[in-house]
Amino acid sequence: MRLTLTQRLSLVFALLLLVCCSTSAWLQVRASRMHELEVVQGLSRDLAGHIAQDTQLMDANGLLPNALRELFSQLMLVNPSVEVYLLDAQGRIVGNAAPAGRLRREQVDLAPIRRLLDDESLPILGDDPRSLDGRKVFSAAPLMVGGKQAGYLYVVLLSEEHDRFAERGATSAALNIALWSIALVALLCLIAGLAAFALITRPLRTLTERVSHFDIDGAPSQDLPDTAVASRSGDEIAVLDATFRQMQARLSEQWRSLTRQDQERRELVANISHDLRTPLSSLHGYLETLSLKDASLSVEERRRYLGIALDQSRKVGGLAQALLELVRLEHGFVQPILERFSLTDLLQDIFEKFELAAEARQVQLKARFAPGTWVVCADLGLIERVLTNLFDNALRHTPVSGEIEISLQADGPQVQVRVSDSGPGIAAELREGLFLRPFNIGGARRDGGLGLRIVHRILQLHGVNIRLVDEPGRGATFRFALPVEARTAEEWARQSRTTE
Repeated sequence: MRLTLTQRLSLVFALLLLVCCSTSAWLQVRASRMHELEVVQGLSRDLAGHIAQDTQLMDANGLLPNALRELFSQLMLVNPSVEVYLLDAQGRIVGNAAPAGRLRREQVDLAPIRRLLDDESLPILGDDPRSLDGRKVFSAAPLMVGGKQAGYLYVVLLSEEHDRFAERGATSAALNIALWSIALVALLCLIAGLAAFALITRPLRTLTERVSHFDIDGAPSQDLPDTAVASRSGDEIAVLDATFRQMQARLSEQWRSLTRQDQERRELVANISHDLRTPLSSLHGYLETLSLKDASLSVEERRRYLGIALDQSRKVGGLAQALLELVRLEHGFVQPILERFSLTDLLQDIFEKFELAAEARQVQLKARFAPGTWVVCADLGLIERVLTNLFDNALRHTPVSGEIEISLQADGPQVQVRVSDSGPGIAAELREGLFLRPFNIGGARRDGGLGLRIVHRILQLHGVNIRLVDEPGRGATFRFALPVEARTAEEWARQSRTTE
């Protein structure tokens, strides 16, 4: 049979209580018995001395049989609880009134008699002549004949008649009351102990039930306890409960985060596979056409087919390069190398890079910031990659005769960077997880969904967060801030954890 912790504690407590009460009862009985013996021996301590003084039991010739029988008869009539024996100087029994066959000893140990005569503390137990190993309280006195000690008068104070009467249940009322009191106290202690155990282990039972129903995918409790407050209360179970609930909340959050990341990874793989399939199919088709119809194609057709194949090959290479870059960023293979550089010079390079593509799409590139030198502290190559991705995405989704604008604005120890376009913008339902998973705008994918994810991760490494903001009359507007002053490694790490 399997018992719960409360039941085991209650059982152990009941057993300990039974042992303690039994020991207490035994000690009470023994103490009562020793007290009774002490009282009896104390009251009759001089009994043998008075008898020896008032009665002549021995003379120079030895024992006086008539005097001994008369003494035994008188004592048995007056006090049947005593037994009288005559001992010689060595302790041998030389006279007694015991019935035939009841005497079990021929000699009595003299050591207790000497202790009694030396007035040692009571009770003092001596040999019982009618028992092989029994010991009883007694009274003793030396018998003197002609000024010399001839023996001892040995009086057993609790005779066999007393023992038989006691065995019939004639115990004292005080002892009965004491035993009943111990039993009542034991019962009350058992009830109180069981109630206390049930009350004390109730939080533990609650915690056990919570642990047994733990679901890592379940919603965490909103009112998480404070372990510091629980520790100050001194309740170890409360501390354990608070720690477990906080652990449950963290595990649930981490599980949901892992589930979300796994789902995003699946979506990314699926979208990348879809984006690769189209240019690869086109590349394969044109190469197969060139292979099968090479003899029948004109020079112009051959060049056109090769140009299309090269363009599709560049798309595949770009997607592969973006995917490799994202993997290196997310697995910590890339760390920013901080340096101070001019943001205006970097923007001039970006404008020159996209100038021809913008002219081809009839899109204007505008820069809006106050004259001067805008110096920031960051990784030049990574920030160039951020601006390149933002401009490339904006150029892809800005209609003909539209515009792309970048602006800089001082904000204390930072420079606010804003990149916006006049395109259709991003719908509200697509904004959740914008920088974490691929998405479609108007049926066209932005760089396989990897561009903004790379931007987000690069800025995270700088301890910076990028946001999509709404501006009237504009399409998609992205904003982030770059520090002007250099930061320590600890400040970068702390700011990076904050943005994550």
